[in-house]
Amino acid sequence: MEALGLPPLSTLSVSRCRAGVLGRTCYSNFSVPSSLKLSTTHHKRHGIVRMQAYEEEYELKQMKDMAAARKRWEALIREEKVKILSPREAGYAIQLSNKTLLDVRPSTECKKAWVKGSTWIPIFEVDDRFDVGTLSRKITNFMMGGWWSGVPALSYDSQFLTKVEQKFPKDTDLIVACQKGLRSLAACELLYNAGYSNLFWVQGGLEAAEEEDLVREGPEPFKLAGIGGLSEFLGWTDQQRVAATKEGWGYRLVFSARLVGVFLVADALFIGAQQLGHYLQDIRSH
Repeated sequence: MEALGLPPLSTLSVSRCRAGVLGRTCYSNFSVPSSLKLSTTHHKRHGIVRMQAYEEEYELKQMKDMAAARKRWEALIREEKVKILSPREAGYAIQLSNKTLLDVRPSTECKKAWVKGSTWIPIFEVDDRFDVGTLSRKITNFMMGGWWSGVPALSYDSQFLTKVEQKFPKDTDLIVACQKGLRSLAACELLYNAGYSNLFWVQGGLEAAEEEDLVREGPEPFKLAGIGGLSEFLGWTDQQRVAATKEGWGYRLVFSARLVGVFLVADALFIGAQQLGHYLQDIRSH
């Protein structure tokens, strides 16, 4: 995402990024000599304050970068350099005008549901590298909510434009879509700057599509393709709540049973830890 002049998407709150026409991004445990404790505590506090200041500065930079990007994207739409389509209009355009849908979602979303006949070229993909920097980013992403949302650490594919250019001439009518509408708009900006002039953006992304809007392939509905993690397992996402109102009690009971199962497992682990602690104490006492 830094290649686009934006912060990493894995750290963004989407609800913050989409507004207006866009649809709405330890210390080690060791003993310290008493003569050094005061000095060490001072350094720790200083380090914590400095870390907090860095985090605040980084978040402020993110907000400024996203505000600048949103202005550019809104200008593209306002000047009709990129045209807006609803998911239903996109479906009509694909069926009646043989326009191409370019799916720029990462593989984790695309493999759950995709539009029949679409072309998949992700602008961001799951980062499968294992260098120190990537591992640190993956851990941060997991700790900052990835465990709950299931959103993996993503990296910008520097070959995205090259792949598109190899597949489509510059005069091709391209309907660009992602899951929620943010990444596809970033892709539209890149494509327009590269010379593509017939660009259409699916507002709200595929998540905004009803099942009758587009011909879907894949095991999941479009609305559920972007969820994951513990929230999906427990059925606590907005998309699943909406689905529950349509599916009825049978759908809700599945997730209620899962929640009960989680509590039972947690309770069993807690009791097991207690028993292990008592057992170890007995061994030491003898």
